[in-house]
Amino acid sequence: MTLNRRQAIAATAALFAAARAATPRGAFAQSPTTPEVRKAVLGYIALTDAAPLIIAKEKGIFAKYGLPDVEVSKQASWGATRDNIVLGGERGGIDGAHILSPLPYLIHTGRVTQNNQPVPMVLLARLNTNGQAISVAEKHKPLGARLDASPLRRAMNRESKFAMTFRGGTHDLWIRYWLAAGGIDPDGDVQTIVVPPPQMVANMKVNTMDAFCVGEPWNDQLVNQRIGYSALVTGELWRDHPEKALGMRADWVERHPRATEALTAAVIEAQRWCDADANKPEMCSIIGRRAWFNVPVPDILPRSQGNIDYGDGRRVENFPLRMKFWRDHASYPFPSHDLWFLTEDIRWGVLPSNTDAKALIAQVNREGIWRAAAERAGVPASEMPSGPSRGRETFFDGKVFDPEDPAAYLASLTIKKLAGA
Repeated sequence: MTLNRRQAIAATAALFAAARAATPRGAFAQSPTTPEVRKAVLGYIALTDAAPLIIAKEKGIFAKYGLPDVEVSKQASWGATRDNIVLGGERGGIDGAHILSPLPYLIHTGRVTQNNQPVPMVLLARLNTNGQAISVAEKHKPLGARLDASPLRRAMNRESKFAMTFRGGTHDLWIRYWLAAGGIDPDGDVQTIVVPPPQMVANMKVNTMDAFCVGEPWNDQLVNQRIGYSALVTGELWRDHPEKALGMRADWVERHPRATEALTAAVIEAQRWCDADANKPEMCSIIGRRAWFNVPVPDILPRSQGNIDYGDGRRVENFPLRMKFWRDHASYPFPSHDLWFLTEDIRWGVLPSNTDAKALIAQVNREGIWRAAAERAGVPASEMPSGPSRGRETFFDGKVFDPEDPAAYLASLTIKKLAGA
């Protein structure tokens, strides 16, 4: 039988209708980049460097990349972040987080988990560089400790307390480096204690600590309440140092490779937005809301813009070593930086001295996913780093970390506490 043109069109339409009816709903919208899931649960701590996750949620950027149901869930402390990652999103915990850069490695190796049970982790992006500070109680201001911590030696003893946010994390490493460079042993001469970031100012107010290292906005809030001063901002300790990261459970990443790339692309787009000077007031207004930080914008905005009141008479405007979310490759997770973190955790006995740091980085750092996600987010080639290393890094005291020879760096450090296997 020969079909005329009208019959042929009708038959073709019927075939398409039958195919559509036989195909799972929504399949025609699928593409090679469509996420396998619409949701991930991400933790955050009330710190300014969590802004990319909050902005990606608030401005619909996660939804733009096919992840409209992403939850960004406040965590009480880094210990709670760790515990909820171990639990996992499917069991009421979280799938990933705004996290201290070394922490994915410490969870991956089981060094900080219950019964030392490893939970495989992946590091997908750096969230920021710079933007932390070491602040000192008002009573010690006359000593004049700044980048040089040694003036504090006149008032310190084994009862003196220096707070950080998690053993082996970035804030622990910054305050230890600063103290040791000033000839103060953070394990032998004073006590280092753990305090969650949002509780730092309250603890300083009741005189339970002598100094602390934490991210913003807590240092600026301390100064605004006139109960202490910032000895330094951490970009002065190490210029454009890496800070927080986007870390995920490895099993989530392995099950959802397209969603992982989409999630990372959304965070990258949010980082680029956060880093634009024109967006800083809106960013601080959003993250300061009761639902996120519950912190006044004047406690967040000035240091985000590089305007720093140290609280001891020093003021700087438009400081170049402010928190960066994107510029100068702030988002790219340089494996060479992870090597420094692991070397410092070996220095202070958090990791054993026989740790194969480079093998560990190969397991955890997924900079290849970052590159694919950055391309998907429309990042021009000129804004991507050419290689996985930023090269030799020089610290304020003249020490040099060469990622080609971390052992030489470790040997050059006078004060350290190494652990065996």
